[in-house]
Amino acid sequence: MALPNSAPVRNYDIPVLRQLDVAHHLPAQSSYALQVELGGSRIITHAAGSTIYDGEGHAILDAMAGLWCVNVGYGRPELVEVAARQMAELPFYNTFFRTATVPPIELAAKLAGLLGGDLAHVFFNNSGSESNDTVFRLVRTYWAMKGQPDRTIFISRHNAYHGSTVASASLGGMEYMHVQGGLPIPGIEHVMQPYPFVDGFGEDPEAFATRAANAIEDRILAVGPGNVAAFIGEPVQGAGGVIIPHASYWRKVEAICRKYGILLVSDEVICGFGRLGSWFGFQHFGISPDIVSMAKGLSSGYLPISATAVSREIVATLRASGEDFVHGFTYSGHPVCAAVALRNIQIIEDEHLVERTRDDTGPYLAKALAERLAPHPLVGEARSLGLIGAVEIVGEPGTNRRHGGGGLAGPIVRDACIARGLMVRAIRDSIVFSPPLVITHAEIDQLVDTIRTALDVSAEALAALG
Repeated sequence: MALPNSAPVRNYDIPVLRQLDVAHHLPAQSSYALQVELGGSRIITHAAGSTIYDGEGHAILDAMAGLWCVNVGYGRPELVEVAARQMAELPFYNTFFRTATVPPIELAAKLAGLLGGDLAHVFFNNSGSESNDTVFRLVRTYWAMKGQPDRTIFISRHNAYHGSTVASASLGGMEYMHVQGGLPIPGIEHVMQPYPFVDGFGEDPEAFATRAANAIEDRILAVGPGNVAAFIGEPVQGAGGVIIPHASYWRKVEAICRKYGILLVSDEVICGFGRLGSWFGFQHFGISPDIVSMAKGLSSGYLPISATAVSREIVATLRASGEDFVHGFTYSGHPVCAAVALRNIQIIEDEHLVERTRDDTGPYLAKALAERLAPHPLVGEARSLGLIGAVEIVGEPGTNRRHGGGGLAGPIVRDACIARGLMVRAIRDSIVFSPPLVITHAEIDQLVDTIRTALDVSAEALAALG
């Protein structure tokens, strides 16, 4: 698993680049006023393993794996080589007009084998958002072709994240995203999240899991079972705050979906490709979805690609109709992206990263959190599953009371972490992390100890919030 040391390939004029960033570049999900106030973005210039480097020469342990995605770590020459080889042979051709290229066909077959069960067919897209857009259109098309056109409603959860396009942001349950653009679009219902620390604090875990699952059934009955097309959910809600449900929750949800004959969609954009210690999150929780969306770890972020896996029964219905599925993107099944994804999967297999996460680094992280962060007086809960985790920041030990009414603590501690060489993410009053699957024990120690130090140095600022 030796990864090359990284050094900057080029010498950049960072002050000029920061000026150009303000003058011309609009970063994703950003405050453009803050971009100006800060004089431009932090510019990342190179990376190796689990560490990124910025233009000022700071080494930063990337506990977010880019954006939940760089599973095999940075600086993998194998992925560079396969991309160059495929570009030389065939840099692009589309999958429209009854054509295909070799890499996406091989990748689809590989994914079907990893997914198992009836998930035998794969549609390729460019991002997780597009993967869930494909889910939206595919599900409604399927029910129409089955002669049940009234089945159009999707049920999702509060604080779910399914992407940033109009349809995928509507499927998600982020209210701050719905404010912009007049979302959600009609036909999407949101129910409670299985978030024990916030919505079930002090409640029996099994009883809370039942209550959270029953909220789905209640909404199905409220809108009419004959009108519901699908339930969509992330095995572990990532951007919602690394919400890890009780072990029985997903089996209860699956039983409800089967009871009413609605489709079950597992959004594996974050959880897929080893993150939870299984190839896919649905496998960890022991369920069998009808559709699976995936991205991020599919190529470890080296090139943009996503996929939507579909059951045999759904595809049989589409084939029986004789109609075209008039959906797709110019770069669906891009040959270079697919070739890189295939090689990325081979790296995960060859280096046993799924098993390593399940049996070694995942348990090591959980133990470190339990021993070194859970007892901290500012920590209400420190939780993880595989290599994804969160630390809840509270104003009083043994409670879930937040500083200053809530939502203010996370950014303070996050900034203290980043200043000390650790890239994490703040989600309301929690610090979340999702490091590369190649992370070492020493780097996990650094991750946990830096968060603890950041909490210590932030204590005064947090106390001032009330």
